[in-house]
Amino acid sequence: MEGTDYCPLVEPSNFDLIVVSTGFQESIIASAASAAGKAVLQLDPNNFYGHHFASLTLDGLVSFLQSDFQLPLCSSQESSDYASLPLVARSLYSELEIKSYSSQPIESSGKFNFDLCGPRVFLCSDAMIDFIIKSSVNNYMEFKSVEASFVSDVTGKLVTVPDSRSAIFKDRTLSLIEKNQLMKFFKLVHGHFQESEETKISKEDLESPFMEFLSKMGLSQKLKSFVLYAIVHANYDQESAEVCRDIVYTESAIDHLALYHSSVGRFSNANSALLYPMYGHVELPQAFCRRAAVKGSICGLGMPAVSVLMDKETNAYKGIKLFSGQEIFSSKLILPPSLSIPTEHSTCTEDAKERVARGICVAEASMRPDADNFLVFFPPRSLYPEQITAVRMLQLSSNMAVCPSGMYISYLSAVCDKAEEGKKLLNAAMDALFLTDNSRNFDSKDVANKPHLLWSALYIQELQKAYASSDFIRHTMMPDEHLDYSKLLDATEKLFRDLYPNEEFISTPDDEPTDDGSPDMDP
Repeated sequence: MEGTDYCPLVEPSNFDLIVVSTGFQESIIASAASAAGKAVLQLDPNNFYGHHFASLTLDGLVSFLQSDFQLPLCSSQESSDYASLPLVARSLYSELEIKSYSSQPIESSGKFNFDLCGPRVFLCSDAMIDFIIKSSVNNYMEFKSVEASFVSDVTGKLVTVPDSRSAIFKDRTLSLIEKNQLMKFFKLVHGHFQESEETKISKEDLESPFMEFLSKMGLSQKLKSFVLYAIVHANYDQESAEVCRDIVYTESAIDHLALYHSSVGRFSNANSALLYPMYGHVELPQAFCRRAAVKGSICGLGMPAVSVLMDKETNAYKGIKLFSGQEIFSSKLILPPSLSIPTEHSTCTEDAKERVARGICVAEASMRPDADNFLVFFPPRSLYPEQITAVRMLQLSSNMAVCPSGMYISYLSAVCDKAEEGKKLLNAAMDALFLTDNSRNFDSKDVANKPHLLWSALYIQELQKAYASSDFIRHTMMPDEHLDYSKLLDATEKLFRDLYPNEEFISTPDDEPTDDGSPDMDP
């Protein structure tokens, strides 16, 4: 790991909580604990913020993904008073595949901010945005709108998602019958949340699979794809019970639809339901690190913890040892998913079985002449008949301050069991979107409308879940497979309440200014 040539002395050496990593969950917990009056030390083995939620230069991204993730040797291995259990580091990334078709991206390495956890966005009305506003970390962040969403049909054509009433009226690809069907359906969803019992969806329907409910409502196959995969964000093929591991039920889908619709127009300076943070997703954990510092937390980068200190007689947790040999003590410890304690001392013995394939592409032009920042969804069976999970793609331009002018970043992801399966999905999506080695498989007109791919990286990330090594040691989770932060935020709150059941998870800081409840939106 980088940044380990020098490690300053940490003073004081006793804390209520030590947090190893500056990732999403770790930084929020450090912030919440500090605001609750706890003495917090936050350390990161890397010399940059974010850890698994970092935004890196091109060279930095490649170096991180290729790293063997070995901890440096400690200058002092033994502790006279405590048993020192060496932490085990392992990479949760594999199958890295990099292709370069031009020297331009490599020459501009420092001008990129590549998200490790992409694609990922915020809904304007989701709990994460409310949390950002309540905690006042929006004072440290800027956002821009993700302009539009598209769905790819079986022919490879990108069709605009009509996600609001105004969008339905403007859409030229929908028939009059389909417009009426979708308007009626959206009206039904809106009515469900009104006070009148007459407009509510029945309990029987709410407990049924959402695909069945959509069929009952008479929606066409195209409209079902729009709703299921581009608005509700289902992962698996909802029409095939044999392969669907995550059936979407009507109640949760209706809740998500209502959340999506309430996101449209929530902020006057946001022209869509979706937001992206300027400079990349690292801005989120970094903002919470700043909030933690305001409340008295100490944060250090490039300072790896190499072992956990345990009482020799009771085997109780006591603290950690840094690679410098310094011993630091705390009541509780948070470790990142890439660090573990030898299995005989841990309650977790099972590796992650599910994975997510992630891809990062750099292109010379936008895929759409009418938009710079947008989402594309490839529903199951839209790329090839055996496709059972959806593929998501987020394109970003230089106006998000994530890449050089004249280039575009695209993030792709798909849930998978095996690396070959995940790479097949992403490669099929890339072939459909860009001019690649396989472009000869498409007709000349189709090829003419595609941007040239300049550089790409594909990798497989394990979906390691949070777990406890002991009553006093908790491990956070890896970036999940979802587009938003809702599940991650729920898991973070649960983790914090396990540690401090009597403390408030987050509150508006008394010593920080509040605003009008709107994130800072760059025009």
